[in-house]
Amino acid sequence: MSKFSRAVAIAMLLAAALPGCKKEKTAETEEPATFTFTVYPGSRYLAQLTELDKRAAALTKPNETPPPIAIYDTDAPLDSVANFYAKAYGYSKVAVDATNNLSAAKPAAYYRNGELSGDVKAIEELLKKLNVKTEIAKAQGKYRAVEIESKMNRPRVTIQRPCFDVISSQVVDRTMILMAP
Repeated sequence: MSKFSRAVAIAMLLAAALPGCKKEKTAETEEPATFTFTVYPGSRYLAQLTELDKRAAALTKPNETPPPIAIYDTDAPLDSVANFYAKAYGYSKVAVDATNNLSAAKPAAYYRNGELSGDVKAIEELLKKLNVKTEIAKAQGKYRAVEIESKMNRPRVTIQRPCFDVISSQVVDRTMILMAP
């Protein structure tokens, strides 16, 4: 998934959460059978956001089938979710940043920072094409995110908190989990 598509998904977080299971489960609902992954305990599948992201992918690459995507959110802290996925994927830890203390090798799991306004501004034209009316000016503040590299049949995971909900035009202080190839 391109950085542009990933920015689309990150910027489109929906508010509201329902409590979920307390143990690990595999996602099977509304996704192709080949797309299986570990779901964070207590997280909620965001069907509307997932479909919007698939529409965005189809719009940016009209001659390709949209990739399998799943988006969840949770009240859990970013660090807890990041450590859960790093452990589930067999990575020893989440590196402080992509430079991994200036190592030549990029870490498989690392933290990064971003600016909500820049991310949302980058997808403004795409939002218009998707007929999503959002108040871009309300996307204010910094966020912290984690990138978890894909492994075998598991997708790449991007975790971010807070996020900007393009549907309600508000910053949401929840942890969003994006899974895509």
